[in-house]
Amino acid sequence: MSLFKARDWWSTILGDKEEFDQGCLCLANVDNSGNGQGTEMLHLAVLHSRKLCVYSVSGTLGNVEHGNQYQMKLMYEHNLQRTACNMTYGSFGGIKGRDLICIQSMDGMLMVFEQESYAFGRFLPGFLLPGPLAYSSRTDSFITVSSCRQVESYKYQVLAFATDADKRQETEQQKLGSGKRLVVDWTLNIGEQAFDICIVSFNQSASSVFVLGERNFFCLKDNGQIRFMKKLDWSPSCFLPYCSVSEGTINTLIANHNNMLHIYQDVTLKWATQLPHIPVAVRVGCLHDLKGVIVTLSDDGHLQCSYLGTDPSLFQAPNVESRELNYDELDVEMKELQKIIKDVNKSQGVWPMTEREDDLNVSVVVSPNFDSVSQATDVEVGNDLVPSVTVKVTLQNRVILQKAKLSVYVQPPLELTCDQFTFEFMTPDLTRTVSFSVYLKRSYTPSELEGNAVVSYSRPTDRNPDGIPRVIQCKFRLPLKLICLPGQPSKTASHKITIDTNKSPVSLLSLFPGFASQSDDDQVNVMGFHFLGGARVTLLASKTSQRYRIQSEQFEDLWLITNELILRLQEYFEKQGVKDFACSFSGSMPLQEYFELIDHHFELRINGEKLEELLSERAVQFRAIQRRLLARFKDKTPAPLQHLDTLLDGTYKQVIALADAVEENQGNLFQSFTRLKSATHLVILLIGLWQKLSADQVAILEAAFLPLQEDTQELGWEETVDAAISHLLKTCLSKSSKEQALNLNSQLNIPKDTSQLKKHITLLCDRLAKGGRLCLSTDAAAPQTMVMPGGCTTIPESDLEERSVEQDSTELFTNHRHLTAETPRPEVSPLQGVSE
Repeated sequence: MSLFKARDWWSTILGDKEEFDQGCLCLANVDNSGNGQGTEMLHLAVLHSRKLCVYSVSGTLGNVEHGNQYQMKLMYEHNLQRTACNMTYGSFGGIKGRDLICIQSMDGMLMVFEQESYAFGRFLPGFLLPGPLAYSSRTDSFITVSSCRQVESYKYQVLAFATDADKRQETEQQKLGSGKRLVVDWTLNIGEQAFDICIVSFNQSASSVFVLGERNFFCLKDNGQIRFMKKLDWSPSCFLPYCSVSEGTINTLIANHNNMLHIYQDVTLKWATQLPHIPVAVRVGCLHDLKGVIVTLSDDGHLQCSYLGTDPSLFQAPNVESRELNYDELDVEMKELQKIIKDVNKSQGVWPMTEREDDLNVSVVVSPNFDSVSQATDVEVGNDLVPSVTVKVTLQNRVILQKAKLSVYVQPPLELTCDQFTFEFMTPDLTRTVSFSVYLKRSYTPSELEGNAVVSYSRPTDRNPDGIPRVIQCKFRLPLKLICLPGQPSKTASHKITIDTNKSPVSLLSLFPGFASQSDDDQVNVMGFHFLGGARVTLLASKTSQRYRIQSEQFEDLWLITNELILRLQEYFEKQGVKDFACSFSGSMPLQEYFELIDHHFELRINGEKLEELLSERAVQFRAIQRRLLARFKDKTPAPLQHLDTLLDGTYKQVIALADAVEENQGNLFQSFTRLKSATHLVILLIGLWQKLSADQVAILEAAFLPLQEDTQELGWEETVDAAISHLLKTCLSKSSKEQALNLNSQLNIPKDTSQLKKHITLLCDRLAKGGRLCLSTDAAAPQTMVMPGGCTTIPESDLEERSVEQDSTELFTNHRHLTAETPRPEVSPLQGVSE
């Protein structure tokens, strides 16, 4: 845009760290120079926040090199009782030969001054915030834009005749106002706030009212009808209608916040020029016989006089130096660059999944014993004694590192005494150790006992002194005893699962030391667990078969004990040197229990949406009543409240009650989501044992069923998991190429119900039962070979159970229904070692 820049004629900087706006620029012959355009009666009115001053400006020819001298003489002033916003002047009421001044206060009062005397003041009806103000001499009206985004016109005669006959002192009239209500002459809704109003009448055109809005430029007739309007593609800052070059048209300058000045002829853009600043005021005048000088003022005091024109660019691009290419040198340089890129790709990953021994070594140690003094604070667990355990994290750097930050994460409701730490490794081979405690804060069971310590840091290099960002994570496992106590085994349970192994049963005392008293034969085959959150779980081991049973009153409570059992069995046999230990599951897949948890979680989400909608409605009602009451209180002739105060009090109580209900529902939803995650972990574990899935396949299931760490109304678990499972059914578990061609909805919205999700989960198990295998490749469709899991024999009954013949079932997923194959249980010897 160098060709169309405004040509600088003269400029200066005003003030020192001052701010200016559109009311700070006046262009006129105020010094009465006697060149035929000035008069001795021309004065300068200056509006302050609490004062109106009128000056006469006179000039004296200078006899020395300092130039001409100018003097300002105060003619009179008015001390205002209200804070002023803006003003306008004119021959109000058709008075000839003199101008009156009208000032708009910040609280909506129009104060009229007739030279040295105060005439009257009137309040604008329905006033909230002041807007631009202008006077139309053609209609003898004041025109403004109210805070409700309407252009409003008030007749001066209506303004004057509304004054009371009762005479008061000037200050009292300014303070109180007087008279009847003002009646608006006409209004026009422009739908946006206005920056400025200008009323012009040139020889070739009729009188027009110009309004500059936030995104539109309006030209109105005297009666408020729109003559034309122009939608602006940028945000304007100021404007000025300055002349008429042809009959019926008006030229207007409009400046914007892109440092551009546009010249319009009505709605047609005629010229655009670039300014060095964003003007807040613009004027056009004749300076030293130079006509058409554009004077602009920025908010920081940059005053510039410029004119329109062009300045052709004479720059010519220099010729590129031509030289012969040395291909041998280029090959050497290319090999060096490729080596650098290869090294960067190998060693400078953003998220390495393992520790980088050459940068930073992170280790975590969990104390085997509880803290002597528990660090648990503000707990909501019914148990008075909530233990805490100390976790120690050690960091040792190999090189200089910057901005090292350690963040520790545990699953709620587990709580950390401190979860953020910062370090400075200014020299190599430094060791930093931090300690913190972990405890159970709320009265329900977490979904995992695994924590994660994540360290983010920057490693400076020769090419990047600021450092390359890197992240290291180190996972740790918290002890089961932190959230669980030894408990009495339960005789009955609503939910049971059985885990089969390929090795001889192991005494539970050796697997869970500290959770049972040692018996005479060192063989414990039943054990009870009491979680601090209130849940109770019973673990039974068979002495004759290779099975373990976990049972509880709540389905989701089975997860942690089942997971701990499998992990401790794996560790036990690893210490024994056994490498072929394996677990399996051949019982019925507990999808119905899982679906009940899904329905409960989804019901809380729907309930939360309804409560938020009701809260929003009551909040809108509360604000509407407030506005009505405010209008009644501001009214000079107040009307009866008509029980609006009672309605306001009742609405306020409803808002508080709904807010409490929303908060309570959010807490229940968070707790339900934790329970749902526990049940989801258990279902994934059982599917993996059932179909003997590899670690990679289990990871795919975990990514599909556990995509979110936190559940929100905007993005919830149901729609996210449904989309992930649908993708698996469409790709690696598809039956045919026709299913692979299906298009899935790319937008995640909360569903109407959970039927579709439950159908897809059932179908996923059906496809896995028929031989489908999870993989990231989308080329091969799943085979259709039916795999019938064999019947399962039961774990021997214990003394806690009644001796009865039970039936176990193996679930087959066909046509989205649960089919069971029953086999009778044989009579076996009871488990020993548990007394009732």
